[in-house]
Amino acid sequence: MEKEDLIVKRFQDLAAAAQKRDCVTYSDFLNLNEQSIFHQTLNKFPGIRGETFGGYPDAERRVAAFIPDTPQWDGTNADDCCTVSPSGIVYPIHCIHIRPRSLKFAETFSHRDVLGALMHLGIDRATTGDIAVTDREAWLFCSSRFSELICQELTQVRHTQITCSVSKMEQFSHTPSTQLVRGSVASIRLDAVIALAFGESRNSLLSLIEHGGVFVNGKVITSNACVLKEGDIVSVHGKGRFRYKGTGGQSRKGRIYAELERFV
Repeated sequence: MEKEDLIVKRFQDLAAAAQKRDCVTYSDFLNLNEQSIFHQTLNKFPGIRGETFGGYPDAERRVAAFIPDTPQWDGTNADDCCTVSPSGIVYPIHCIHIRPRSLKFAETFSHRDVLGALMHLGIDRATTGDIAVTDREAWLFCSSRFSELICQELTQVRHTQITCSVSKMEQFSHTPSTQLVRGSVASIRLDAVIALAFGESRNSLLSLIEHGGVFVNGKVITSNACVLKEGDIVSVHGKGRFRYKGTGGQSRKGRIYAELERFV
């Protein structure tokens, strides 16, 4: 069975369980391609609505929730460190605060350094979400089933001895580094805005879009004619991602002034 078929089968099982038990069921953390498959197959599950959430609004890796029409579960069995989506659904996601035992001897570390330390412990990537790094500390979103294990076993990143603790979401403090990009585009079509974001020609991006390398809010988009809306988050394979902020008037030649935030 192909990998995509296995993913769809897993989603079918979760949707069936949600309907049978009349409660919300959850996937593991999904990458962008898996999220796109989720959005494409969701309409095949009558009586089930769905959403994705990764612990905070800008998360790229997300957990899918399968929600029956009248869910009986309201999160009362969750602990007070689980996260809640904007729609009010409680997710079994914990946020782990990673910080050095001694700032005096601490190195700066990157997303890759933290991820490498987790993989060295044999932690399955599907059980972990985004890793937000700020200088010499980090925030890791993970399945609540594995947070205790990670806190016990993750003791070092690179050469720095660290300590880990599960934090409540109000303690999470991270502002992603972004670069403001402004410029004029012929239209708010996907290819034009991506070209502005990464300083490339529209023609060079057509193949990337057509071959499924571009995601808007977690959904793969294969048409360059897609028109972006304010607040859309666009992820481009091999290049990065940005948030489209909107437009601000037109030039004398009729070109549209657009503004976006590129994550760096």
